[in-house]
Amino acid sequence: MNDATHQTGKDFERIAKNINPGGWAIETERPISTLLGSCVAVCLYDQKLRIGGMNHFLLPSSTSSANSDVDVILNGDYSMEVLVNGLLNKGAQKSRLVAKAFGGGTIVSSIRLAIGERNSTFAKEWLNREGIPLVASDFNGPWSRKIVFVPQSGEAFCRRIPTTQANAAEVAKAEQAYELSLTMKKPTPEKKIELF
Repeated sequence: MNDATHQTGKDFERIAKNINPGGWAIETERPISTLLGSCVAVCLYDQKLRIGGMNHFLLPSSTSSANSDVDVILNGDYSMEVLVNGLLNKGAQKSRLVAKAFGGGTIVSSIRLAIGERNSTFAKEWLNREGIPLVASDFNGPWSRKIVFVPQSGEAFCRRIPTTQANAAEVAKAEQAYELSLTMKKPTPEKKIELF
């Protein structure tokens, strides 16, 4: 019997598709998971279609900088719009969407400058502005979180991970590495000139 009510977050975590900062996914077959530090993940679910998705954003909104393409990919404005539009393209209706949201931890306070709190405030304000009910949340605090979302049922599992110097550094390193990977410009191939 494959009844979701008898499965735990750990059971779902084993088969989940993982998303990184700046990522999002809409699934119909398997759970979605992510690890959050100061980032926020929003899970959206259409109960009638039993379809859902999750995003993971690093910045509340884009800033104008030399890396504007990177800011767009990592920011909450973009991440929320992409997730909603992806669900609508699969037949979901915005009026039926409900949200569960997590994250915004302060695990490396001196580095992130309250980015976690700004991310969680942004998520709540964005959902309120768009008329999408936030039915469950776990925001802020001095810990990172492992999130597993089951799009077929709308269930979300949140495991708080106590902050130690080692895991805080690991989460911060993962967020910063992803941000850095997006800022790295791919080298353009040299054009060879032939003289004749």
